[in-house]
Amino acid sequence: MAETLRSEDQFRALADRIEYSFSDDSLLLLAMSHRSWCAERNNSPSNERLELLGDAVLGHCVTDHLYRTHPEWTEGELAQARSAVVNAASLAVVAKHYRLGHALLLGIGEDRSGGREKASLLCDAFEALLGAMYLDGGLEIAQRFILEALGERIEAVSADPGVGDAKTRLQEFVVRAYGDSPNYALLESGPDHDKRFHATVAYGGSIHGEGQGTSKKQAEQAAAEAAWTEVQLAEEIDQPINQPREI
Repeated sequence: MAETLRSEDQFRALADRIEYSFSDDSLLLLAMSHRSWCAERNNSPSNERLELLGDAVLGHCVTDHLYRTHPEWTEGELAQARSAVVNAASLAVVAKHYRLGHALLLGIGEDRSGGREKASLLCDAFEALLGAMYLDGGLEIAQRFILEALGERIEAVSADPGVGDAKTRLQEFVVRAYGDSPNYALLESGPDHDKRFHATVAYGGSIHGEGQGTSKKQAEQAAAEAAWTEVQLAEEIDQPINQPREI
């Protein structure tokens, strides 16, 4: 009973923060239901389907906005700008701004391990929330919220489409903060016709990001994005980046 009341209070507070009241409260409940919580309740439905839907809604709304406001951009510039806006780092920071972590329903182990602050969980929850808003209020409601929530990021990208290159931004940060450049290490696996690459990026004596891809460039970009997510979250809460792993 106490857990139910706490959840209801957190959902009401989240609705106030996002300035949207759900007609169907079950959609907000589903959006905040992480699979670890569901596993402890006879595998009740998690937010993963809503996350997939929200990702598609997000991509559509951001692409539509950029397409209409920047008719001079090429296909490549539009794709780069969209990626800069909707990447995991941006979404995790926005999710933290709305304090989605407070409303997440997590399993005991995930909660105790700091799940409410994990960038990946926050990003997934934000996308699930968008999916829920779309189903509850329609595309126009979802788009209005997306453009407001990501407005600053969209403005930054509009002023400089290259702002979303994670490797470039991480390079600038590491040079400024450490007086050095990030170091990438690569491992490859699989047969020649189906290579997979795993990259790590390190600076300051520690590994700060990992990523995988079908090319070296893709893997390094994924690792840089993971590290850049860490940087942005640390800056958002105004504290040093914590618990890096030793090389």
